[in-house]
Amino acid sequence: MHSSWSSAQVRAAEEPLLAAGVPLMERASFALAGEVRRELLRRRGTVRGAAVTVLAGPGSNGGDALHAGALLVRAGVQVVAVATADRVHEGGLTALHRAGGRALRLGPDAGGLGGVGLPEAAELASRADVLLDGLLGIGATGAGVRGAAGELVAVLAERWPPGTPEDGRPCVVAVDVPSGVGVDDGTRAGPVLAADLTVTFGGLKPALLVPPAARAAGRVEVVDLGLDLAGRAAVVRLEDEDVAALWPVPGPEAHKYTRGVLGVVAGTRRYPGAAVLASTAAVLAGLGMVRYVGDVGPEVVAARPEVVVGEGRVQAWVLGPGVDPDDAGQRRRVDAALVGVR
Repeated sequence: MHSSWSSAQVRAAEEPLLAAGVPLMERASFALAGEVRRELLRRRGTVRGAAVTVLAGPGSNGGDALHAGALLVRAGVQVVAVATADRVHEGGLTALHRAGGRALRLGPDAGGLGGVGLPEAAELASRADVLLDGLLGIGATGAGVRGAAGELVAVLAERWPPGTPEDGRPCVVAVDVPSGVGVDDGTRAGPVLAADLTVTFGGLKPALLVPPAARAAGRVEVVDLGLDLAGRAAVVRLEDEDVAALWPVPGPEAHKYTRGVLGVVAGTRRYPGAAVLASTAAVLAGLGMVRYVGDVGPEVVAARPEVVVGEGRVQAWVLGPGVDPDDAGQRRRVDAALVGVR
């Protein structure tokens, strides 16, 4: 079972540690650099001489990526950072420069950083062994990456469509979350650079469990920062073994009513497949008995002979899908079931 916490919960858990002077960014960047080193070893067999490009946004995620870049330079990696906004995390930038890494700005020269155009930035990213995505963090709303950074992400995503072999592109490592996904709701409406690996800090975020955003996360590694993530989790995802543990197993005294009798009102003459699908799903769930009520009983029985057609005692209902608004008989059956529930 995997539990995740909202951006507000994570920030609240960080506040007392930051107030106490706990170096959370240093912890995060050290762990991030370690994950990148492992990826480089897996891909190249060695870390020294590898190339890493850092896409650095203006916030803390950009700072995490820049600090990690500085650590990688000291391990013999050639690191170049592309700052994609007017602001850049000063501490991370200073650390990268002191270590001997390079930093450029996407666009014209500014703030002491040399400018780099979109084609050149895309080429720097493409030639890297690892591309660190530190553009946006847990404040993102799911609208994708915007502005010049979004244009760069769109170019890279077009170069590496889904299914591109690993040896034909860099390994993309997302910092905390893939930039531009909806952190709290799992949305993904704009340009997002799909990651091979997401290194997330403190705890899982909903976007790493909920599709469509989760499909951009790749493999996920959680870095323990010592956060006290108290309270109810925002999203919990069950794994196969969790579902197996929760699934009831009938005992020797079990009968259809202890296992559950389900009534199904679904489908019409116009949409018979809906009735077959709903009844089949109910049977496969392991219920004690399934009753189908409607006009397409013969089709249901042909597909699932164990289904009983006709009214009778039930303990729960499935109403829909495929109930045609113009089918008065089936609508009456739905209404009758709802009256019984109330």
